[in-house]
Amino acid sequence: MVPAQMLAEIKGDEDAEDDKRDDLLDYLELDGREMRRADAVGRHLKAVFEQSDGPTDEDHLPQRLLAELQVAVPGEGHEDVREDEKNNGPHNQIVCRRSEREQAGNAMTALKENLERLEEEIAQACRRAGRSRAEVELMAVSKTYSATVIAEAAALGLKLFGENRVQEFGSKATELSALRGPSVEAESIRVHLIGHLQSNKAQRAVELFDGIDSLDSLRLAERLNDAAGKLNKCLPVLIEVKLSHEETKAGLDPDSAEAAQLLERLPELCNLQIRGVMTIAPFDVSEAETRTCFRSLREWRDRWAVAHPSLDFGVLSMGMSGDFALAIEEGATRIRVGTALFGARKAALERA
Repeated sequence: MVPAQMLAEIKGDEDAEDDKRDDLLDYLELDGREMRRADAVGRHLKAVFEQSDGPTDEDHLPQRLLAELQVAVPGEGHEDVREDEKNNGPHNQIVCRRSEREQAGNAMTALKENLERLEEEIAQACRRAGRSRAEVELMAVSKTYSATVIAEAAALGLKLFGENRVQEFGSKATELSALRGPSVEAESIRVHLIGHLQSNKAQRAVELFDGIDSLDSLRLAERLNDAAGKLNKCLPVLIEVKLSHEETKAGLDPDSAEAAQLLERLPELCNLQIRGVMTIAPFDVSEAETRTCFRSLREWRDRWAVAHPSLDFGVLSMGMSGDFALAIEEGATRIRVGTALFGARKAALERA
């Protein structure tokens, strides 16, 4: 006997122009009746199902059956099947789709396992610091990952995502519109820009993102405010602070005149909502240096909060895959994690 689900799978894949639909189906009568003739395929299928439990749906077909279906089917109408045609029938399509489903399932399983492991590490860091897990927000850094991967992460409960480039996210935004629209209010995801933003791309950034976490100049703040005003939008922003001597790092020098001017002007930019500060620790330095960086950001945040009480500095965004535990111990309220969650960037590009 062969399950009805398999018949549906095969029927759906028959060539619409092939009016000899009995090529394979004559040998797979599936309504609870015995096969019409016990040819080679019929005998093999019956043996397979006598030796193992029959599948309950298309996702659980026995592997031995699937492997056997990749060869030409003998019997009436198949005497002249050439060697190069053996893997071109509808029976082979079953295996192809199974392989695609397995790959997607494996990727989802890996993401779920990574998230569970990450959550445990976050919880441990919070316990060491005497903090509640609820005090730390996890941002999934989805740069270079496809919209499909982001949707998978959202299905696991992640709601906040970080992207580095305006143009890159622009190509994903349409695919993710269903997850960000008003029809899914409580379940909708938020996507913030965390990479450096050129002021001439401010309008597009405001259109695409739910927040800008890399505000680093007064000029950019004014551009963002104007763009948000045109869209009747109130845009959450974080001030990016540079606490590293690395030339590649962006951000404001917290002790500069530019920083002072920005802080003075922000209350007047009514389409922007200052929410806090962000920094990136220097790479390849000691744990002590990393902690010093995070501690410094916390101190600047506290100082600015006192000097500018009309501004909200509740978010302290610091810490990535390699140092988020230290950041939590130093007071981070938001951590930005990509590789530890999604895996190596190269793998992500291959899946995209």
